[in-house]
Amino acid sequence: MEDFLRNWRQEALNRGQHDAAIYIGDKVLAFTSDDNDAFWLAQVHFSNNNYTRALALLTRKDLIFRSSSCKYLAAHCYIKQNKYDQALQVLGEHNPAHLISTASNSRRKLQHRNESSHITLRNGKSTASRSDRIERNEEREREDASHIKFEAAMCYLRGLCYARQNAFDRARDCYKDAVRIDIQCFEAFEQLMKNSLMSPAEELEFLESLDFDSMNPSSDPSISQEAAEFVKLLYTTRLSKYSSPSAISHATETLSTHYNLAENPDLLLSRAETLYTQCRFPEALQLTSSILSSLDSDSMSAATSQGSQSRSIGHSPSVYPLHLACLYETGATNSLFLLAHTLADNAPEESYTYLAIGVYYLSVSKIAEARRFFSKASLLDPHSAPAWIGFAHTFAAEGEHDQAIAAYSTAARLFQGSHLPQLFLGMQHLALNNMSLAHEYLSAAYNMSSGSLSATSRNGSFSFGAGNMQPPPGGDPLVLNEVGVVLYHQANLEGAIEFFRRTLALAASLQCDPGAWSATRANLGHALRRLGSFEEALVEFDECLRIGAGGSTTGYTGKGGVGATLSAGSAAVGGYEDRGLTGSLHTARGLVLLELGRTMEAVTTLHEAVRVLGTSGGDAAAGAGVAGTLLSRALEIWALEEGDRDAAATASEHIETDIPTKSRPTAAKGKDVQKAKSSSRIGSRTRSRKTPLPAQEWTDDVINRESPNTPGGQRPASMELDDDADGLLNNALARIKSRHATRQRDVGLGANDQAFDTPEPSQSTRATRATSRRKTPVTRGPPG
Repeated sequence: MEDFLRNWRQEALNRGQHDAAIYIGDKVLAFTSDDNDAFWLAQVHFSNNNYTRALALLTRKDLIFRSSSCKYLAAHCYIKQNKYDQALQVLGEHNPAHLISTASNSRRKLQHRNESSHITLRNGKSTASRSDRIERNEEREREDASHIKFEAAMCYLRGLCYARQNAFDRARDCYKDAVRIDIQCFEAFEQLMKNSLMSPAEELEFLESLDFDSMNPSSDPSISQEAAEFVKLLYTTRLSKYSSPSAISHATETLSTHYNLAENPDLLLSRAETLYTQCRFPEALQLTSSILSSLDSDSMSAATSQGSQSRSIGHSPSVYPLHLACLYETGATNSLFLLAHTLADNAPEESYTYLAIGVYYLSVSKIAEARRFFSKASLLDPHSAPAWIGFAHTFAAEGEHDQAIAAYSTAARLFQGSHLPQLFLGMQHLALNNMSLAHEYLSAAYNMSSGSLSATSRNGSFSFGAGNMQPPPGGDPLVLNEVGVVLYHQANLEGAIEFFRRTLALAASLQCDPGAWSATRANLGHALRRLGSFEEALVEFDECLRIGAGGSTTGYTGKGGVGATLSAGSAAVGGYEDRGLTGSLHTARGLVLLELGRTMEAVTTLHEAVRVLGTSGGDAAAGAGVAGTLLSRALEIWALEEGDRDAAATASEHIETDIPTKSRPTAAKGKDVQKAKSSSRIGSRTRSRKTPLPAQEWTDDVINRESPNTPGGQRPASMELDDDADGLLNNALARIKSRHATRQRDVGLGANDQAFDTPEPSQSTRATRATSRRKTPVTRGPPG
């Protein structure tokens, strides 16, 4: 009779008929009074969300104290009711450390190493070898396997309780012990990875310390070994994509080829995450879209009848944040709108639904609405990193640095192993000109992303050698870029150049999209320009323009609240996005060409800068005023050079005319020569009056003239030149004027006539030129 009722109970549960299963299960328990039947009935109540009835059944006969499985289920019921203190009272606060199995004390490895035979004693009896004793120990472990698994599960529940109480350090320790006790406790491992409770280096170290050989799925050692390797590969794909790219790539390829998991959604998601960290957003979007559109043949017809957007629902929640980030990065605003509406209609209680709505509003620059929906997503899931990061991004987008710092600090406290909150905190302090704090946060972010503690000194500052240009393996290149920006503003140009080059080297080693790091290459060009390496700076600017002409993206922007990053150009040196960046590159290139004395090329380049920036909208259009001012100055220099060439041509004519003949000229001829001299002098002075640019007073007035539109000659911020650019133009003008005056004196001497009245550069002019060459670089960004 009991077997008949148990079969009936199981069939009802398989069909989802919970009322029938509860009714029959109660009769089975009345017949047998067995603890297993009581646990089974409590599980049915738990599955039916009847947590109070399940607790009443478990506490009625003191099952909690007699059975580890009943204790686990009772604590789980308390957690579902948000009664974390009661759950901890049932579970206890200490983990069973004696059950922890690590790779260093693996019993299976010890068994394989010990192959000694039986030992014969003096009385003729034999004793079992160490190998036999180990086999008996493992046999006892197999008998208590269910008990060990429930102990590991209870460690996982302790971690949940501590995490809900914001005791993240204790939660992390509980999760780690749960995985060490039972390597198959994937829930605990997933909590460690999903909530970024460990840094990438700590994740890799923890994975290597696990004893995968403790699993015994079969008596065949080869099968057990294969199972251990398979589980380790699965766990490796869950690691942070900044920890060990080579190990993750190897695990993904092995699972795809040897185990036929190439089309598995989890493997596709892992590949998409790797592509996203490499700034290869279109490729990552293709993979996430394939995950959302994957349907089996049975549901294909139903999905077609309901519309194509129905394919975007019913998938793992972990795929949506990354998919939303890829849509944001590629500018797919319409797709964001459709996906947000689909999720709102079909999953209104999920946090990723409001995350999608927030990302859409952020993409259309409706910051207030985006903030409201990011806040709603964080309320539904307080441990959602994308929601918290997106919420903080909305304050940063509006320039509310203090509130953004507070929101990023909360994210840093919740996700202690992620480097992104530290990175964003550093960027905010950089925007506030708090260079020391920015440097500290960026140092911490780099340590977290790369796992290379040797890259920093004890006080947290970077201490890379000047000769070692190879960055540590792994890490986020954006962190190095921001460190270079800090050093740039601190006038440490050599250090800034080193870090910008490290950024590009690390991005290349990670196979990142070159176009995503055009802002970093532009930063390198500006630092080289200010250091005086004009030829190298010109090469970098030309490379930026070449990459941009190839159609690549020009910014690493991972806003969207998905735990990615803000724009690399937001804190970078003069970096705009798209057309703004292109225009600023032309402006900087024109400055370099002016310094190299290639004035005609500089004029052409600055013309292009004005054209590009003039057609750009938003903040980038302000750069057109700067480029226009530089263009007018370049035209002045070009006019001076043209005047020099005209004067040189006149001088050659005078020299040819005034060459004395061997015969002594007659008085009449002397008079003719004197008349020619007079007419030549008059013509020359007439030309000089028609082209008044070489006059010292006029050029000084051009350089120092005040704008008629603003009082006191103060130009608007959009028209203000970089100090280096202003000094560069003054130097160029002074150099041209000096060369012009020298040539005019040569003309006068060669023609035995009075020279022009253009004076030599004064002492103040020479002192200004020398001072401008020696002055300490300013901390403002370059123009454009």
